Amino acid sequence: MKKQQTQFKKYIKWFWGIFLGGFVFVFLLFIIAALGGFGPLPSFQDLENPQSNLATEVISADGVTIGKYAKENRTPIKYKDLPQNLVHALIATEDERFYEHSGIDFKGTARAVVKLGSGGGASTITQQLAKNLFTKNASSNKIKRVLQKLKEWVVAIKLERQYTKEEIIAMYLNTQDFIFNAVGIRSASRIYFGKEAKDLDVQESAIIVAMLKNPRQYNPNRKISREKSLERRNVV
Repeated sequence: MKKQQTQFKKYIKWFWGIFLGGFVFVFLLFIIAALGGFGPLPSFQDLENPQSNLATEVISADGVTIGKYAKENRTPIKYKDLPQNLVHALIATEDERFYEHSGIDFKGTARAVVKLGSGGGASTITQQLAKNLFTKNASSNKIKRVLQKLKEWVVAIKLERQYTKEEIIAMYLNTQDFIFNAVGIRSASRIYFGKEAKDLDVQESAIIVAMLKNPRQYNPNRKISREKSLERRNVV
């Protein structure tokens, strides 16, 4: 009995040693990333004025958009023009502690690590915005992706200091690619539902948020994915 207890205590010590060692290691990597050790980070000016390919609109005298010229069909809108049912669905589905954290949800990250990434909740809305703005393409190399992730953590914290929560939500939705030439929430609302984002009803908002997980796999305009889109919308 004593031998079993001794072995159990030994395993517990090993577990906590590995856990704390891993935590310290990640913390040190985070500090190195914050100091620019893994490549340059966005400057204050970059964070203040992030680059985005915006569409040039041709507007009639009565304020109606006649056409657009753009490499990306993106027309940003402000937070006040977003329906609250869309905002609530976004936070509830993508980042339930959005108003409580400062860029990184450590509780969600720890849960994802324990479940080996299958539990969700690892990336906050702010981290996803950092990825949209500055990472561009996620690396398929696991080591490089870890370094990218660390830089996204640093940028997320900086974004939280630079912008309000409402501005971050608007920026995130404005930079998200919904495919079919729909970059940003306004273009997505027009292309998928033929209306402005502020006029989206609850079910339409749920479809938009469902697409954030994977805009191709949960796209309502693709016959092959309509059933999955419906299922994901119901989850939202």
